[in-house]
Amino acid sequence: MKYTIEDVAREAGVSITTVSRVINSNYPVKKETRKKVEAVIERLGYQPNPLASGLIRNRTFCLGVLVPGITNMFFTEVVYGIEKYSKNLGYQVYLNNSEGDAEWERNNITKLVGRLVDGIIVMDPQTENMRSGFFEEVSKKIPLICVNGYNENMEVNFVLSNEEKGTRDAFDYLFSLRHKKIAFVRGGNSYSYDLKEKIYREYMDVAGMEPVILNTQDGNSTDVVENVAQCISDLYNKNNPVLRDTTAFFTCNDLMATGVINGCRAIGLDVPEDVSVIGFDNIILSQMTRPKITTVDQNMRMLGEHAAQRIIKLIEKKETRCANQMIDTKLILRESCKSL
Repeated sequence: MKYTIEDVAREAGVSITTVSRVINSNYPVKKETRKKVEAVIERLGYQPNPLASGLIRNRTFCLGVLVPGITNMFFTEVVYGIEKYSKNLGYQVYLNNSEGDAEWERNNITKLVGRLVDGIIVMDPQTENMRSGFFEEVSKKIPLICVNGYNENMEVNFVLSNEEKGTRDAFDYLFSLRHKKIAFVRGGNSYSYDLKEKIYREYMDVAGMEPVILNTQDGNSTDVVENVAQCISDLYNKNNPVLRDTTAFFTCNDLMATGVINGCRAIGLDVPEDVSVIGFDNIILSQMTRPKITTVDQNMRMLGEHAAQRIIKLIEKKETRCANQMIDTKLILRESCKSL
């Protein structure tokens, strides 16, 4: 049987208001009365309605977290960092998946606001929604943090991985190994992919090489591993000069890097003897492939922890300014790259 606050009040011989005050500790209650109400609550096993309690306290101690994909381990690791930090301060995390769709992203955020979460963390927000002013409007209503994504001249709080530095470190490393015929592998709509492609084109321009770009569309699903492998196979079967001339692949995440390695193996190319591959993120998968993937570590858990720390400061009004917080990256050298 599920007991109500009315049942507790009747059993304790007090008013509903008194029970509410005991539960929420928002008004003084006599010590004897408090003990009597608490004893009834324990005996009946009464569980207060968290939403009702939140309305009374104007706090629900719930955070909404929105990701563009749940199978990409990058987002899993960031969420782990968010949850680890926030649960120690009594906050619960509600996870939502937009699947990289701008409309779903807007709908999910609107629903989270309606559920009275105390704050919202959005990972890799859709550029379309950033440029339209949607996120700036939301941030006026509720504490909001964006993790990575489009952030040019935005009045929104960000926690950012230094993806530009990480990308430049990766290309500097490939160039140090004398690779210039580099193919670029990316997904569809993402500011992160756009930023990396912009840097790639700069390097190719300096090297006097034509850019070679392979777009897998959905870059945040585990399907991308098979899609990239199939793309490599198709290029080989068509005797495409792109594959024949390429000496290295830069991939926008480690799932894509895994796809390149699998695709090369299927057509008889050895990594790194015949072609080098470099990834991005440093998810656990990058250490489980053969060969292990040289990649850029984005400090995923630290991103999550800092995002949680910032959102709670905003909720508790310990911080009010809009600012970008940058987390450094690190190039991790493993087995998938070799000098020419």
